[in-house]
Amino acid sequence: MARQTADVAIIGGGVHGCSVAWHLAKEGLKVVLFERDYLSSGGSGRSAAGIRQQFGTEVNCRLALYNLEKFPVLQEELEYEADLEYDPSGYLWIAYSESQLEQLRKNVALQNSLGINSKILTPEEIKEVAPGLNTEGMLGASWNEKDGHINPHTLTFAYADAAKRLGAVIQTQTLVTGIEVKENKVTGIKTTKGDWDVGSIVCAAGPWSVEVAKWVGLDVPIVPERHQILITEPIERMKHPMTLCLDDGSYFKQCPNGTFMLGWGNPNEKKDTVRQWTGPYDITPDQQAIVGATPVEGFYLDCGWSGHGLQFAPSIGRIMSEIVMGKEPFIDVSVFRFTRFEEGELFFEPACI
Repeated sequence: MARQTADVAIIGGGVHGCSVAWHLAKEGLKVVLFERDYLSSGGSGRSAAGIRQQFGTEVNCRLALYNLEKFPVLQEELEYEADLEYDPSGYLWIAYSESQLEQLRKNVALQNSLGINSKILTPEEIKEVAPGLNTEGMLGASWNEKDGHINPHTLTFAYADAAKRLGAVIQTQTLVTGIEVKENKVTGIKTTKGDWDVGSIVCAAGPWSVEVAKWVGLDVPIVPERHQILITEPIERMKHPMTLCLDDGSYFKQCPNGTFMLGWGNPNEKKDTVRQWTGPYDITPDQQAIVGATPVEGFYLDCGWSGHGLQFAPSIGRIMSEIVMGKEPFIDVSVFRFTRFEEGELFFEPACI
């Protein structure tokens, strides 16, 4: 089989891989994306699909501001016919302990300083935004009415279809089997449907990025953590935002179709597999993403999102395309660099479930 060529190969057909493909194709690059199963078959399609600005680090807040600017207009921008189900029904972080409430206060102060209109609610005020919630034992919460929900599948497909219209090649049911490196520079990629000569590779394979990175001699500090979600039968829509609890890591919301989605991840569960029906988080030591270049020329990482990655598809798709093209990212994400682990400069996100 004759070898084909591309400027950039992307490994992973989740929302980040598809967003990167679209952004690069928009710049006129020849892009090929490989997904071993179907698009959104991994963590993206199993996401609770919450979108928020309520983070506790400046970089995530700035990225989130951009994301929330994009979501309301993204369906039109990507020319996608199906509904992305963008639903700004609000996001409520509740606290049952003084320590968690104090962290929420710190988060909100940071958010407000960056122009994000979050606020702290009393238990009485919580009842106003979520009348059906039992507030017994709650000390307070943080709230942002512009946060909410988006459909993870249609969001992924919208980016993929838009990328294909611009000439990107998207190969599903295609397993990547290896990466070719010469003199510490990426030169090619091997797949079950043929090999390609490529100038760069973006690995957006979630927890499977660990195995991919080993092909180029890199040790990526990610462990998979299984998270489970329960979906109810649909009922009439009620006034109920996405609700999270910092104390036990649980979360639930009503989706636009009326179903309730309830989720929780057991931090004590053995982290020894990613082959199961539930959705795997790709957890880094500081629960922050790995974004950007690596010591191997032409090999880039976009992974380790630790459960909050889907909502960053607009901002990180743009930033990864800028990094691959040698441009200055429109938001500085150097704190997410791969080398921070070896440098001992971990960067923790306090608003992460």
